[in-house]
Amino acid sequence: METDSNQNKNIMPGSRAEETGRKKALILLNTSAGTGRAGLNSLTIIRRFAEKGYEPVVFPIVPGTDLISEKILEEYEGKIDVVLCSGGDGTLNHVIQSVMRMTQKPRIAYIPAGSTNDFAKALGIPTEFDRALDVAVEGNVFRYDVGQLNDVYFNYVAAFGAFTAISYATDQQLKNILGHAAYIINAVSLLYENMSYSRRLRIEADEFVLEDDYIFGTVCNSSYVAGFSVFKDMGVTLDDGEMELFLIKTPVTAVDLQGIITAIQKGSLDHPFITFKHVSGVKISSDEPVDWTIDGEFGGSYKKSLIRVNHKAVSIMRRDA
Repeated sequence: METDSNQNKNIMPGSRAEETGRKKALILLNTSAGTGRAGLNSLTIIRRFAEKGYEPVVFPIVPGTDLISEKILEEYEGKIDVVLCSGGDGTLNHVIQSVMRMTQKPRIAYIPAGSTNDFAKALGIPTEFDRALDVAVEGNVFRYDVGQLNDVYFNYVAAFGAFTAISYATDQQLKNILGHAAYIINAVSLLYENMSYSRRLRIEADEFVLEDDYIFGTVCNSSYVAGFSVFKDMGVTLDDGEMELFLIKTPVTAVDLQGIITAIQKGSLDHPFITFKHVSGVKISSDEPVDWTIDGEFGGSYKKSLIRVNHKAVSIMRRDA
């Protein structure tokens, strides 16, 4: 009787599992992310979930059609216990857009198969397929904070300014072949254009106000951004109700610029042109629209940007440290 109780304790009321005795897993595979390995491993994923007592329902993600995460998840709201997605950070972002709008939120499982997989690294989810699948099926439930930029959600980063368009502007085929190096190549090719970027911003966060010209900024919930562990030793925690505000003021001279670059390369944020603070929310205002990137994809353009932290809003499978 104890076994039956444990098997049924996570069954969602009104779900298909109540009728069949099996929990239901929705499996979403983005075969265009990374090297396309999500599709190659689909039968292995299905078998593992079936052996664990789930009824697997599988869809490929095909951008530009009705086979996208948002439409599929809308159809299955209240009918699934876990949603697994395999793809890059952008794939996971599309899942979050839907899950955050659900009344009955399923657990999330994530098998990273993208080019950089920043958020997977921050969560401690392995990028090697077999180990990631073990975590997806056998891992522990972890509730983490989800960011919100106006009415759009993000897992780990909302960014503006120089170089932020690189992740979604970089050709997918180039990313598939070169991985993280593709971002660096594109950044170098756009160096002159990006360094001319500057916005006059008013930034209100918690109990402080800043007003200056900025070349770059992020609000993030990860030690890893664009493949780099810039905030590794800065006390980043994914479930503390806060995110990290990182700003770079527009350099006035070439010496200023070199000083900023040197500080970041050394992993130091102690520089007069750099601001780093833990915040529970941020309001950013500008006289002209500011383009945002969220989790590596275009996130909109706004004159007024309100960023909130949804504390422990969703649950994901991971291996505890």
